[in-house]
Amino acid sequence: MPKIGRINAVREIIMAAPERIDRLLVVEDSRSHKVRELAALAKERRIPVQAVAKRQLDHLSPRHQGLLAYVSPKGFVSVEAMLEKADNPFLLLLDGVEDPQNLGAVIRSAEGAGADGVILPARRAAGLTPAVHEASAGAVEHLPVAQVKNLARTMESLKQSGLWLVGAEGGGERPWFDFDYTGPVGLVLGSEGKGLRPLVRSKCDAVLSLPLLGTISSLNVSAAAAIFLYEVVRQRRRAGSVPTEY
Repeated sequence: MPKIGRINAVREIIMAAPERIDRLLVVEDSRSHKVRELAALAKERRIPVQAVAKRQLDHLSPRHQGLLAYVSPKGFVSVEAMLEKADNPFLLLLDGVEDPQNLGAVIRSAEGAGADGVILPARRAAGLTPAVHEASAGAVEHLPVAQVKNLARTMESLKQSGLWLVGAEGGGERPWFDFDYTGPVGLVLGSEGKGLRPLVRSKCDAVLSLPLLGTISSLNVSAAAAIFLYEVVRQRRRAGSVPTEY
């Protein structure tokens, strides 16, 4: 069973889906207020809590933060379910993001920006592993994620459902803000090394880019995703379709 040892990720699972936690191990006589608080919360949610020696946790998970949760995997949802729950769909499609840290960071930004879901291909992409949960700081617990066999075919289906698809790729002639994101939209980002595959790129209604004014040739996919995601937020706030409070 997958193990998660980061405080924020464990907290979000306890809050959102306590039934997925088989048991929680905590360092005995922990001085950490956060660890003690989570242990108490877990007991309230009827999650078995066991105090163990720190060396035992070190052996099980060297990067733990004083606790370790045994968690059943988070399930995927269907793309159709995402669309049914969204009044004005705002999706993020990832074409082959393989690094769990990048995927977790992207999911964290997408959840923070109020996206309605993330769509991943079944092959050549990171899954919802413990590393992704931890890198997302638990945000994956609050954001629907779909896994599809054929991303290009899914994009065609989304377009038929009324979504506009915007690809992000370096070297484009149009900047990231040169699009009306106030309607149903899906942002499409490529893999860390190769970017968008040609077929996926061809399915996009527009391909926009971010300016690189220094010496590097590209941005990390999680950084690029955050900029595009919050451009959607900016435009929708100005249009009055999302809350303006911080």
